Amino acid sequence: MDYSELVSQLTARWPEHRIGRSLSRVSALMELLGNPEQATPVIQVAGTNGKGSTCIMIDALLRAAGLRTGRFSSPHLSDVRERISIDGEPISREHLAETWREIEPFVKMVDDQQLDGIDMTFFEVITAMAYAAFADAPVDAAVMEVGLGGGWDATSVASAQVAVIAPLGRITLISWGAPWLRSRRRRPGSSRRAPLRCWLARIPRRLGSCLRGPSRWVPS
Repeated sequence: MDYSELVSQLTARWPEHRIGRSLSRVSALMELLGNPEQATPVIQVAGTNGKGSTCIMIDALLRAAGLRTGRFSSPHLSDVRERISIDGEPISREHLAETWREIEPFVKMVDDQQLDGIDMTFFEVITAMAYAAFADAPVDAAVMEVGLGGGWDATSVASAQVAVIAPLGRITLISWGAPWLRSRRRRPGSSRRAPLRCWLARIPRRLGSCLRGPSRWVPS
């Protein structure tokens, strides 16, 4: 399979603007893969505006401190490899293809289960590929940009040590809802102790009751 065929095969899946409202599929895949999302500390970045640039800055700061980093972002502009970066550089075509060859049989196993009635989505698969590539590298820290799913976002399959929340727009608040905000009391996808949360913008007072645990507001 050449690179263009690989990309076509991946993007033919349920598109990322259609949210599969469940972590069941990506959780099942992670378990089959030996839980690569647990291989490295995770910094999860959510929000409406500025989360991509925030991920790039965090990634650069960690690398300046001598750490090897993995960064996951979305969407891509011209090449799907832009979504998965290691040490500040997009994953190579060869590494992406190798990662897909390793996980494809397990993706098919999850597809066959038809969890919640659908195959794994494109976003779920590419997120799983990122976690697998980061574990294989390996990296010292993974910076994960949340997509559209809020509490159902595939990146939340990991137990993030730090949750960063960039400015939130009304559309994001409507799509995520209070349940997602309440879930920030815990590590994403986990019932363990809450992570450090960094807010890059003040939030409406009416949402304050949804949030408990260690938090820090960082003025822009």
